[in-house]
Amino acid sequence: MGIRIYQVDSFTNEPFKGNPAGVCILKEPADDAWMQHVAAEMNLSETAFVRRRANEEFDLRWFTPAVEVDLCGHATLATAHILWEIESLSPNEQARFHTASGLLTADRRGDRIELNFPANPAEAIEPPDGLLGALGVAATYAGRTCFDYLVEVEDASTVRNAAPDFRELKRFGVRGVMLTARGDDEFDFVSRFFAPGAGVDEDPVTGSAHCALAPYWAEKLGRDEVAGYQVSARGGIVYCRVAGDRVLLSGHAVTVLRGELAGI
Repeated sequence: MGIRIYQVDSFTNEPFKGNPAGVCILKEPADDAWMQHVAAEMNLSETAFVRRRANEEFDLRWFTPAVEVDLCGHATLATAHILWEIESLSPNEQARFHTASGLLTADRRGDRIELNFPANPAEAIEPPDGLLGALGVAATYAGRTCFDYLVEVEDASTVRNAAPDFRELKRFGVRGVMLTARGDDEFDFVSRFFAPGAGVDEDPVTGSAHCALAPYWAEKLGRDEVAGYQVSARGGIVYCRVAGDRVLLSGHAVTVLRGELAGI
């Protein structure tokens, strides 16, 4: 059998919604350049490459079509979903991933998958010159994490209607920019995520961004549990719980493609 590869829609229970991720199951270590080529071929916001360790845990890496990234939520959720689906893990067994961001875990919680990720709260800043112009918005708050900028605006409609200049956003030298506001329906907040510097103009649903969004909105709303809706064209729901320096992110996943890499 060749190298198995899957496509999973994450943070949704409907096919063709949420954020699609590639999941490539490796039997042996793979060359970095080869993984980057596969991610470019898949042309999804991220493709995950997972390999079992001798101790029944896993090594996990993530690539956009352009670069390797240090943390990715939706592709981790997709990977755990596939490992349970193909019975590499038993139904109640925890998925344990060794990554560039340390040990990450995933557990099945009813019909959702719960990820245990490091919190990455933003620190308030003055937005750099040109950032708000590139987003085309006025900010009520701006912050910075080790990866991204976080920009809050007045209302959810501003988030939905924003039309950023991606060429301008790319020059700020960060992984991405979170645009967020208080929710206007059953969700506590809404967001969008723009990452042209990582080769993804707009990511449909960004789990790792919620490592910053969850602490931000939990503090602002005065509670540990919040639910966010990422208002991209595909849309997706991320349920969040802040637990000290960790954030528990949960959502659904749907497999939409099963295949095998040919000609490798």
